[in-house]
Amino acid sequence: QVQLVESGGGLVQAGGSLRLSCAASGRTFSGYFMGWFRQAPGKERAFVAVISWSGGRTYYADSVKGRFAISRNNAKNTVYLQMNSLKPEDTAIYYCAGGPGWGTSQSVTDFDSWGQGTQVTVSS
Repeated sequence: QVQLVESGGGLVQAGGSLRLSCAASGRTFSGYFMGWFRQAPGKERAFVAVISWSGGRTYYADSVKGRFAISRNNAKNTVYLQMNSLKPEDTAIYYCAGGPGWGTSQSVTDFDSWGQGTQVTVSS
């Protein structure tokens, strides 16, 4: 497992932008695909985006496609989520997660490392 710490959450007006960061430490970042999930009050944790170890493959939930972008800097052991055109329905706690493997996954159960979460609130 790797230890993950998210940052960058906050309060923003609808239409605004935020950039989340996730710093990894502990075992090697190598060979880990990285993802972002979110959980709104009363709802289950939901997939947002994932990026492969190389960064060559990315996938997004339909609800954020075209607005969010996931990226990573392996030299800095950091993964990012750029969120643009934010909507009130994007309000949730956002979790960074890592999963061992050279591919990708959108399933919660394939990720073995999780951050503590960062709150994103979008006001209308």
